[in-house]
Amino acid sequence: MPAATASRSATRPAFRIAINGYGRIGRCYLRALHEAGLGGQFRVVAINEPADLASIAYLTRFDSTHGRFPDAVDCTEDTLIVAGQSIVVSHAHTPEEVDWAALEIDLLVECSGQYGGRSELKRFLDAGCPRLLLSHPGNGAEDVDATVVFGINHGELDGREGLVSNASCTTNAVVPVLDLLHRAIGIEQALLTTLHSAMNDQPLIDGYHHTDLRRTRSAMQSIIPVSTGLARGVERLLPQLAGRVKAKAIRVPTHNVSAIDMVLTLARDIEPGEVNRLLREAAGGCYRGLIAYSDEAHASIDFNHDPHSAIVDGGQTHSIGPRMVNLMVWFDNEWGFASRMVDVTRHWLDIAGPAVADSN
Repeated sequence: MPAATASRSATRPAFRIAINGYGRIGRCYLRALHEAGLGGQFRVVAINEPADLASIAYLTRFDSTHGRFPDAVDCTEDTLIVAGQSIVVSHAHTPEEVDWAALEIDLLVECSGQYGGRSELKRFLDAGCPRLLLSHPGNGAEDVDATVVFGINHGELDGREGLVSNASCTTNAVVPVLDLLHRAIGIEQALLTTLHSAMNDQPLIDGYHHTDLRRTRSAMQSIIPVSTGLARGVERLLPQLAGRVKAKAIRVPTHNVSAIDMVLTLARDIEPGEVNRLLREAAGGCYRGLIAYSDEAHASIDFNHDPHSAIVDGGQTHSIGPRMVNLMVWFDNEWGFASRMVDVTRHWLDIAGPAVADSN
């Protein structure tokens, strides 16, 4: 994998991390740190989540998608205890309600999804957060200091950033594949259709749940087209493809794992076997850990809890004329994305160093 070898010096304590918004991605992020064995280097010391602590502890222990937490989880009056480590829990609704400076954190991971503009995000910095890593894109490129897809442009971080976005799960899935093929062959046009599992902005039954009328319909009873900013996200990361990418998204009634159907017009004639060979070699080489490749007969559930950004389904690669290729790319929209957030955390803190000096 394009890996970051991050850690403080052995004489320093672990980097201190806080999580704001402890929903699907917040919980996956904490668990991904734990399952990667990084607790000695990166310690979650605080969580801000409006929900009550008993529910927080319960949903950390038991997860319908990813199974039981692989270590002990408990709680006291105001503390979540995970694998023997204490995490202070607050229940604030605004950035200013938490004394972030007193927590002496090196990084806040913003997973609530409620803040996207620079003025909104800066409220965390003004309230004492040294750095903010977003689990979603900023409203615009100018609203963050950098938008990062690990393995593509994480090397552009220099440690002086205050606001960094981890882009979106779909952007993390599609950009490595497009980057590879554009470098190797050239892409003239790309039409991307995301088949995304249901999300919490949809109701289980019809209800007044969203201003997008389609999202007022039951997530479990219909295939539902929704808007997407994927094309904008791709062009933000791969400006050489500006004006060449269109995207649409369809929500499907599954609980996790999504797919992207890619129709690409390439810059030269090519056979499907050559495309698959390039992707298979990249999965075992320069894109190891980001892209995986398989020729087996798959269903989406096969990739639940898969940490890759994208899994190319080689059996679904087709040609449509000499220069048009159709690909199917799977991705765990929760676990794969949370795993990339951990990668960005490691790399960013490695080059930035601790935000608070040791008191020793």
